[in-house]
Amino acid sequence: MVTNYLIDGPITQKVISHLMEKMGEKTDSGGHSLFLGQVRADEINGKKVKAIDYSAYEGMVKTEADNIKKSVLLEFADAKTIDIVHSIGTVKAGEISLFVLVSAGHRHQAIQACSKTVELVKEKLPVWKKEIFDDDSYEWKQKNSD
Repeated sequence: MVTNYLIDGPITQKVISHLMEKMGEKTDSGGHSLFLGQVRADEINGKKVKAIDYSAYEGMVKTEADNIKKSVLLEFADAKTIDIVHSIGTVKAGEISLFVLVSAGHRHQAIQACSKTVELVKEKLPVWKKEIFDDDSYEWKQKNSD
């Protein structure tokens, strides 16, 4: 299903449900913050995005994701656990491509740590996006863009 933070294709409701069920095991946490990144059907230069094809430097994803988690857990002492799942392959507009869940002792830390995790994933995770348009042309998206 999910290996080393990556999943082939969209992140489905089944995967999300499975990951969220684990929250109940975290009895030292009183707050959970969840981010779901969905592919948008943006219009760019008169063309509509129908999907994004994600590629990754898979050998480095685990290292970078582990570093992101360590960094956020050090910055937010109340944060207990962080789950990160990113899609590779093709994800259609309307489907989920990024899942981040942070559990913390209290909601404020969970929310802040989740936001920080998403920003670091966008900045540092070696994943690239190729936007595929409705006419089957494509354009590589720059890093750090939504």
